[in-house]
Amino acid sequence: MVTQRLDAPQAWDIAKAMIDGFNRHYSLFRTESARAKHRFETQDWHGQQRAQRERIEFYDLRVRECVRRLEKEYHAGSLPMAVWHQIKLHYIGLLVEHRQPELAETFFNSVTTKILHRTHFHNDFIFVRPAVSTEYLEDDASARPSWRAYYPQPEKLAATLRRVIEDFELQCPFEDLERDIGYVHAVIEPRIAALILRANFQIQVLASLFYRNKGAYLVGKLINGYTELPFALPILHADDGRLFIDAALFGEEDLLALFSFARAYFMVDMDVPSAYVQFLRSLMPRKPVAELYNAIGLAKQGKTLFYREFLSHLKHSSDRLRIAPGIKGMVMLVFDLPSFPYVFKLIKDRFPPPKDTTREQVQSKYLLVKHHDRVGRMADTLEYSLVALPRERFSDELIAELLREAPSQIEISDRDGDGHQEVIIRHLYIERRMVPLNLYLQEAFDAGLDHPASRAQVEQAVIEYGNAIKDMVAANIFPGDMLWKNFGMTRGGRVVFYDYDEIEYLTDCQFRAVPPPRNEDDELSGEVWWPVAPRDVFPETFAPFLLGHPLVRECFLRHHGDLLTPEYWQAHKERIQQGHLYDVFPYGPERRFSVVRDDASGVEG
Repeated sequence: MVTQRLDAPQAWDIAKAMIDGFNRHYSLFRTESARAKHRFETQDWHGQQRAQRERIEFYDLRVRECVRRLEKEYHAGSLPMAVWHQIKLHYIGLLVEHRQPELAETFFNSVTTKILHRTHFHNDFIFVRPAVSTEYLEDDASARPSWRAYYPQPEKLAATLRRVIEDFELQCPFEDLERDIGYVHAVIEPRIAALILRANFQIQVLASLFYRNKGAYLVGKLINGYTELPFALPILHADDGRLFIDAALFGEEDLLALFSFARAYFMVDMDVPSAYVQFLRSLMPRKPVAELYNAIGLAKQGKTLFYREFLSHLKHSSDRLRIAPGIKGMVMLVFDLPSFPYVFKLIKDRFPPPKDTTREQVQSKYLLVKHHDRVGRMADTLEYSLVALPRERFSDELIAELLREAPSQIEISDRDGDGHQEVIIRHLYIERRMVPLNLYLQEAFDAGLDHPASRAQVEQAVIEYGNAIKDMVAANIFPGDMLWKNFGMTRGGRVVFYDYDEIEYLTDCQFRAVPPPRNEDDELSGEVWWPVAPRDVFPETFAPFLLGHPLVRECFLRHHGDLLTPEYWQAHKERIQQGHLYDVFPYGPERRFSVVRDDASGVEG
């Protein structure tokens, strides 16, 4: 039997058990991230992708482990609330010298809410806001510096660049490091030639490379006076296993593309994650801190920070949540807050024909995308349960839509008895807001295609749409529903897919040609008269649904007509089944030094 009072030593023991649970999690997380270097050096690409997928599950596994321990050893769910106040205070004390205090606070929240069965983020027993600062955590003499500084003389910049590369101690030889440094120097030189080099002229680089798929990325910045220039150098393997620097990415836009919310998480060996995030924020000041934590694989921390930011935004704004603009989906109900750059999506209770799916199947599709390489073409999603929001921030039309389409997911209550109602949403996805591609095209049509800017907008959208599909194909993904409304245009002019309820692995689909008609009735029929299995796909049939407008059709056929042939899809499917991993770069082919090198040697790039 558990008593109604717990003395201080036992409260301390529970706090210590929780920090031990977090430390075990981060130790495993960091060990797996550090192994990415060896997998890169040995070209274990399938192992790298498998590790990226499996690492996503580490957090939930450790939370469940900790919950089981606390229930078994301390009957934690039966403890009075006064004890949990005491436990939290002990836990804060354990974080004072900790190098990942913000992550440990989130871990405490995850464990505590599971044990106490709390349904809302706001209560006295979790960290609603940070209790421990993450500033200057590296001042401990034993801490490994998160970044290194180099002070080149202008005439010795190339030599300094070489030392920057060599200090990462990659256990593979370069094809020709002097040649590659020459390429990088040629890109840097025009950017600093017109500058007066100040006394603080330096190069700062993060101490760990960033690993993703087949690439390793060196991330840093050039500093001169008050000017800072972000950069990243992708390092790849040649066919013979030797290394080469593939490009030099410079400026915030290049870094934003590299760290896009539509790409897989990096694997980075970090002792003090907050120091890495602070450095990255100096390179990309417009990128939310939550998305930076996501990008380095700390998605739970990203969720915590996102929710804090959203609550703060609600406090400092007055507009209302509304039904999102665009064509309504049959599976997902989508709403947004006009002043906040995200959309909120929940699964409807019922799906009209021809949709034949279940809530569980839809959730499995979103989980598939979370674990998969998103190749810059599939939006990352934040998944929340039991989200409580003030009723007055919902438009009446949205409340009516929620109660009509998803009543099982909605509860409206006056929890505190003070007359202020809350809307509690049981399950919710949140994504970056984009302009739906059908609306982006319609905007150009409405402006008039006799205007060159409107025609250019249509052509850009169509080319990017086809590129998005081809990048997903390279990642073994068939989007399923390829209608324009299921794709969005980002701020950077990139088309991204965001509707996942019909997504499939390419290798699970059968791509077939439409059989010839058997008779005149078949030829005149507007219906499908040939047999179709559940995962049969007929690329020829895409055209009537996608290419109704003459300009769209002409542009699509000119750039992406191969997408309407079964041969294109079958060829990629066969190569993937043979174990081939396609390269999908977070920068254009014109940025690649290998194209310059191949052109110079007469080899086709």
